[in-house]
Amino acid sequence: MYPPSRKDFISLTLSDSHNNTYNNGKHRRQSCWRKWKQLSRLQRSLVLFLLALLLIFGLLSYPSITEQWRGGSDREDWLELNDRDVKDLPPGVKSILDQAEGKALPPVAEPHVLPAVDPDAVAGAVVEPRGPNVPILPKPPIKNKNFPNKRGPPSLHKDGNISDTVGGDKEVQEVVREEEGEEEDKEQKIVSWRGAMIEADQATEPPPSANEREAAAPPAPADPADTVPSEVPTVAVDRLQAVCDAFRHAWKGYKDYAWGHDELKPISRSFGEWFGLGLTLIDSLDTMWILGLKEEFAEARDWVEKELSFDKNVDVNLFETTIRVLGGLLSTYHLTGDQLFLDKAKDIGSRLMPAFKTPSKIPFSDVNIGKGTAHPPRWTSDSTLAEVTSIQLEFRELSRLTQDPQYQEVVNEVMKLVHKLPGKHDGLVPMFINTNSGQFTHKGVFTLGARADSYYEYLLKQWIQGGKTEDDLLEDYLQAVEGVKKHLVRQTGPSKLTFVGELSHSRFNPKMDHLVCFLPGTLALGAHNGLPGDHMDLAVQLMETCHQMYRQMETGLSPEIVHFNMQASDGQDVVVKPADRHNLLRPETVESLFYMYRFTKDPKYRDWGWEILHSFNNYTKVPGGGYTSINNVRDPVNPGPRDKMESFFLGETLKYLYLLFSDDAELLSLDKYVFNTEAHVLPIWPSPPK
Repeated sequence: MYPPSRKDFISLTLSDSHNNTYNNGKHRRQSCWRKWKQLSRLQRSLVLFLLALLLIFGLLSYPSITEQWRGGSDREDWLELNDRDVKDLPPGVKSILDQAEGKALPPVAEPHVLPAVDPDAVAGAVVEPRGPNVPILPKPPIKNKNFPNKRGPPSLHKDGNISDTVGGDKEVQEVVREEEGEEEDKEQKIVSWRGAMIEADQATEPPPSANEREAAAPPAPADPADTVPSEVPTVAVDRLQAVCDAFRHAWKGYKDYAWGHDELKPISRSFGEWFGLGLTLIDSLDTMWILGLKEEFAEARDWVEKELSFDKNVDVNLFETTIRVLGGLLSTYHLTGDQLFLDKAKDIGSRLMPAFKTPSKIPFSDVNIGKGTAHPPRWTSDSTLAEVTSIQLEFRELSRLTQDPQYQEVVNEVMKLVHKLPGKHDGLVPMFINTNSGQFTHKGVFTLGARADSYYEYLLKQWIQGGKTEDDLLEDYLQAVEGVKKHLVRQTGPSKLTFVGELSHSRFNPKMDHLVCFLPGTLALGAHNGLPGDHMDLAVQLMETCHQMYRQMETGLSPEIVHFNMQASDGQDVVVKPADRHNLLRPETVESLFYMYRFTKDPKYRDWGWEILHSFNNYTKVPGGGYTSINNVRDPVNPGPRDKMESFFLGETLKYLYLLFSDDAELLSLDKYVFNTEAHVLPIWPSPPK
């Protein structure tokens, strides 16, 4: 018989004197209450008073906060707010500041729709007010919720124009890959911008985030009529003053955070260096003079006189330094008559001459302006065609001013060589030329975009600059236009938009860089100078297409690259790949709008330029000063600031907008001046006596 089981534990129940089971939470509450009762009456009254104030403040602020994010009430001008007021910013702007501070952005359920503007109340304007009578730009128009989806100086970008990235022996492979429709959003080691080949590790710009690299599904086709955003609200403003305000805002950021450096990084309020030559300042000199900004110009001139030195051990790109620095100094000299700028131009011009000491007389792309040496890029012995054929206007003018023929002789020799080279296709030229052999390389690929664009522009402009006497230049230009019409011009299927594509080994690609939008203006300039009238007809058609590249985007800003739908359908005309959705504040479209308005006086070109300025102000303007390039023109809620303001935004984009809106046809008359590819003006030489 087994003994009874034993219990090896003790059960214990605790209770208070009132037979209530012990409860730790209640005990803590009672302890807090005892501590509250131990406070003096004055202390308890003070605490209750503070709690009441917080409650009242919360009740008062709740309606304005909720109404703000619903977009239903007027707001103060967000440009005047400080960092502590960032919660009151519109979503698109708040996302810019959040990214600058490294904050995670909240998910957005639906596209943000900005409210329409009451013409009588311009609260929420995006142009920084300077006084009671300063005109203010209206808010952006309401966007359709179901909205479907180089020429111009390039700059350093790590992610950059991925569709156009090439390097060394891989150039044609990359082009062919793009023709075959392969993904274009992978990282690249070599980046090229309008002729200038640079290494990615020189860039100051951050790469895109992982989310931005994801391939987005193409938008559903929609009726073309639905792709046009509503008109910019009409408000009585002085458009010239609006451009001046935009320049001052951009200049404020540069002066405060990047003075004397190459480029402003407006989000981080810092700067980026390329050559260390004050590119933005020099690029902006003639713009300030044209806009009548005397105080800003005087400050910049003082820096040029006291601080600008070219005696430094640094490699510079021949092409970019010529069009921005040499061109900017020559232009400012002609506008002001100030000898300082001519002296500086002679200094930099002479330091660039070693680039032409090559076996073929085709210049190297890189020059050390301190050591007096030159070399090709480390990854190839090729130069791009735009680099070597878009420096002629500046060097020719330097010879004329200094009476030293060496500058004109070296650049004229380049044009003579290119004129007679084999490998052209009905006037179209390959994108690369070897500095050793002097021959075209990678033949069979033809584009009017990056790496070739300004070759065609400078054919015409050299002919005009020289008094229309150089027949070889005119012959090459006319053949090229015919080649463009024959091989590269096509129309979209849905709306019959005329565009310029690319040709790769007889295979057509309906891809067009924003850089190609220089072409309408160039064609119109040729027609104005007596070239065939059908050049102007093509210019009108292409100008409409460039306008649609802006108008069909949700932000009203064009992407860097578009592809066109050539299928006969009811779908959209413009297709943008995820890797190509960035906008760099480029000038090409407003440049052509300026030419088109000067020659036709059609007010629609001014209206289109006004819409573009409006969009720049709404999606790229940064509180505190400056404008930033953006990553995604299809996302008005979070356009993705890239934290970089290119020098050409001040040197070209705003200058052309000002000239577009000016009623003074003699302000830089196109019968007296020719613009270089950086919008710097040089005089047309008088025709020699016959």
